[in-house]
Parts: sequence; C-alpha cells; structure tokens
Amino acid sequence: MTAVKPPDRTSAANASGVRGVLQGLRIVVVDDDDDARDLLATVLTQRSAEVFVAETAADAFELVQRELPNALISDIAMPEEDGYMLIGRVRRLPEDRGGKTTAIALTAYAGRADRKRALDAGFDTHFSKPVDIDKLVLALAMLRPGYDAGAGDPPST
Repeated sequence: MTAVKPPDRTSAANASGVRGVLQGLRIVVVDDDDDARDLLATVLTQRSAEVFVAETAADAFELVQRELPNALISDIAMPEEDGYMLIGRVRRLPEDRGGKTTAIALTAYAGRADRKRALDAGFDTHFSKPVDIDKLVLALAMLRPGYDAGAGDPPST
C-alpha cells in the first residue's frame, strides 16, 4: 500500500488548476449521489482524466474489471453494497483484473477511526466530504509516471 504524501497548499493549488494534470489517467468514480458523482466527473474530466462513473458498487466493480483504471474513487455509504464491501471484492481480484487498483475512499465519515477502517479495508487513502479538490487532484496526479510531488510542479502535458 502506498501512502499519499500530504501536499503543501502551493503544490495542491498548482495541481488542481492545470488542465492536463491528470492526462492519461483512467478513473472510476462511484457514488450513489448524482450531484457528488457528476461534480467529481466534471472536475476530473476538466483536468484531462478519462472518467467512468457508476451509481452502485456492483457497476463500479464491473468497470474496474473492464476498464482497468489507475484509480477508483468510492463513496463509502451506499445502499445494498457499501464502499467497504466493494474494496474487499476489488482486492480479491487478480492484479491483471484490477485487484491492485489505487483506491480512494470518499466519505462523510471523517474521524480517525473511520480513516483507519477505510485503510484496513483496503483503500489506499481516505478523503472526507466535502472533498478538498486540490488534495484529491494532487493525490491522483501523483499516480502519473514521472510526477514529482516534492517539486511543487505538476507534470508537463
């Protein structure tokens, strides 16, 4: 599991404002709330990510296997199958079917115990709602090969 280094505000602001900062990244976003899902999809697409959206954990699970994304951003509190159940299923997949996909928990549950539970369940990192877009985009940008978070500059496009 790779820990995401907390960004400084300058790096984060630079990363979120650069249109191509997520170029080449494929991201699955799952949230049962239409507005939250649409907002994330818009923000990530504006920064040049290829975004696949799902309303349910079951749909997200299929997308992970079919699209083999660089990242999965999942809400935790969803009906029928929650984010914990989803990440458990994803982590049981073979690597070549998406089992090692970087996973970000996105949730209103923001306490230390909630963060620990998300990480213990298999998520790589945890962001509370409302999400700090700068930090989220920087965490995703760090998945791009050659990205140097310490340099404070996003990758060139």
